Amino acid sequence: MADMERNSPAISHLPDRREHRRLLPPDGIPITSLRAYEDMGGLIALRQVQQARPEAVIDELTRSGLRGRGGAGFSTGAKWSGALQEGTGTRYVCCNGAEGEPGTFKDRYLLRMNPYQVLEGIAIAAYTIGAPQAFICLKQSFRPEIDRLQEALDAFMASGILGAPPSLEMTLVLGPEEYLFGEEKALLEVVEGNLPLPRWLPPYIEGLFIEPNVANPTLVNNVETLANVTHILRHGAEWFRQVGTADSPGTMICTVCEDVRRPGCYELPLGTPLRVLIEELGGGARPGRTLKAIFPGVSNGVLMADDLDERLEFDALRNAGSGLGSAGFIVYDDTACMVKVAALLSRFLYVESCQQCTPCKFGSGEITTALDRFIQGVGGQDDISRIQSRCGIVATANRCALPVGERVVVESMLASFPEEFQAHEHTPCPHPRVLTLPKLVDYDPASHTFTYDHLQARKQPDWTYATTPEP
Repeated sequence: MADMERNSPAISHLPDRREHRRLLPPDGIPITSLRAYEDMGGLIALRQVQQARPEAVIDELTRSGLRGRGGAGFSTGAKWSGALQEGTGTRYVCCNGAEGEPGTFKDRYLLRMNPYQVLEGIAIAAYTIGAPQAFICLKQSFRPEIDRLQEALDAFMASGILGAPPSLEMTLVLGPEEYLFGEEKALLEVVEGNLPLPRWLPPYIEGLFIEPNVANPTLVNNVETLANVTHILRHGAEWFRQVGTADSPGTMICTVCEDVRRPGCYELPLGTPLRVLIEELGGGARPGRTLKAIFPGVSNGVLMADDLDERLEFDALRNAGSGLGSAGFIVYDDTACMVKVAALLSRFLYVESCQQCTPCKFGSGEITTALDRFIQGVGGQDDISRIQSRCGIVATANRCALPVGERVVVESMLASFPEEFQAHEHTPCPHPRVLTLPKLVDYDPASHTFTYDHLQARKQPDWTYATTPEP
């Protein structure tokens, strides 16, 4: 990927006119040199920040209303303010590029298309909070993204924009395949050379390389969030607010996959109806089929066809009983068994749980086993009761949001598809379709094709891989 030119027809695709591209190149062709990036206005914001007061930078971000694009939707300005003002010791910046939630590919696509804006956003963050070192965290399996980032980082460091010698050290950290690598407290553990096991305290309270009485506050932001920072500080908060909603301004890169005609990554203003993404850009259900369920990742409540007029916005989808998350949407049509889907998503969360919190590992395992019994044709009301009971305890004393997602997605499916669970009681699954978890590992925008990680079916609860897939 790194040695491909911008005019390469093999990687270009014409974006849909209904998109509103600010982060992705408008012509669909990757930015492959720092010079090309500067010709588009790149590095202007960084040069301005190098001469500005940190408080002024954070004030601009706060006025922009930028919310984190990694899933939680927390105020970026507030997060930066906490990293600047809280605690003692050396401050650090981490870019979270360890994307791993099923149904999501936006950060990797963004890095393939224009890694320079992300690097500029990282440097802006470091200058603002006074961090001498920044870490860019990706899974070691992300070879195209690693190559693109390394080439961009070499050019960035050689440009002199960070001074001579550079006043900021930027380091790529390549980590494991585990889902929890993308959890910000676990990400710090990986940077320090450990397994991705979440800590108790957030990074601004307990940061990198801590010592007694030294907190080393650390700022962790998602790839897309940092890319937005660059544009906000180049164009201003009011420009950013020209699209989106008052509470969720700007655009967001959405992923849509599974049972639609045109799977892909699309950049849309926040507040756009879900229908535009699923039916217009995604092409809607396949010929002869109807939409049945839409999952915003694996940690939010299921949405139905009747919810297509809900807006792609953090608070709107939360009020609808679901959530926006990282804007990855898994769509199923009427050929999909919802009991199989529930078992598939539950198994993913069970396997990816880290075993530090017993209610999480035990509860998610019990839920998964009960759901598997329905698939095998031996499930009954006792299993429904067990699922409901375990949903009540799975998130007890949790270190991270994984068990909360388990509870939310499973309970929403029990409530939304009771007739399907009833149809499986002591009866083999009536739906012959085999489902594969949409854990995405590659994307071809020209053909609207995602490649799935078929190794995930062999992953076990201790994070090893079986020689054959689980039955």
